[in-house]
Amino acid sequence: MNHTLIKHYKINAFASKNIFLNEIKNSKKILIAMNAEKIMKNDEKLKRIINNNIGYTDGFGAVLALKAKGMKTVKLPGSELWLDIIQRFEKDKTFYLIGSTKKVIENTVKQLKKDYPKIKILGYRDGFLNENDKERLCKELILLKPDIVFVAQGSPRQEFLMDELSNQHKALYMGLGGSFDIYGGDKKRAPKIFLKLELEWFYRLFKEPTRVGRQFALIKFIIFIGEDLFSQKINNLRVQ
Repeated sequence: MNHTLIKHYKINAFASKNIFLNEIKNSKKILIAMNAEKIMKNDEKLKRIINNNIGYTDGFGAVLALKAKGMKTVKLPGSELWLDIIQRFEKDKTFYLIGSTKKVIENTVKQLKKDYPKIKILGYRDGFLNENDKERLCKELILLKPDIVFVAQGSPRQEFLMDELSNQHKALYMGLGGSFDIYGGDKKRAPKIFLKLELEWFYRLFKEPTRVGRQFALIKFIIFIGEDLFSQKINNLRVQ
C-alpha cells in the first residue's frame, strides 16, 4: 500500500474504492478513518494504533493532505465504505457488529439482513461496555471467530477498543463512528448537495451546534495544510 506520514500519522493512498477493497480482502488489521480532526490530534496511543494499521482517506482534509504530498488518492467515506465491504464480501466473510444503542444495533442488523440476504452476522451488541462486558466480548469473538468486526462508538474510543479486541482475536476491524445511527434510521446523513461540495462537516455543525469545539481543529488544519502546499509549490519551482 502506498502511504505517507502526515503530522506523524501514516495515511494510505488508494486510487479507487476497488483497489481499496482488493487490498483489504485478506487483511487482519484495523481500518481507521482519517480526516482533518484526527490528523490534528496529538495522541501517542492513537498514533501507535493508526501507524500499525490502515488509515484511509475518510475526509476531504485527508485527501488534500495526501495530494499535497504528490500522492494520488480518492475520498473513501467510512459511512458508505462499510456497506461496500459487506456487498463485496457478504458471501465469503462472517461479521460481528458492536456499537450505538440496543435499539439502533437491532434495527441495523434487521436492515442489513433485508438489504444483504446472504450476510452472515455471527453476533452483535450495543456499544456501552464496562470491563466485564469487554471480557465477555473478547471470549465471544474468540469463540465465534468473525472475519470482519464493525465498531461504531466514535473516535478515539472505538480505535482503543478495536486495538484491545484485536490483541485477543485477529480479524479485519473497522471503526464506524455514527454509521449505525444513520443506517438504522436514528439520524440522517447530510443532503447530497453538502456531500458534493465537501461540506458535510458544516451540515453536522448546523444540526449539532455542540460540535463547534471540534471545528477549531479544522482551522489549525487549514493553516497546516496551507504551509505544506506552499512548501510543495516552492520545491516545484526550484526543480523547474
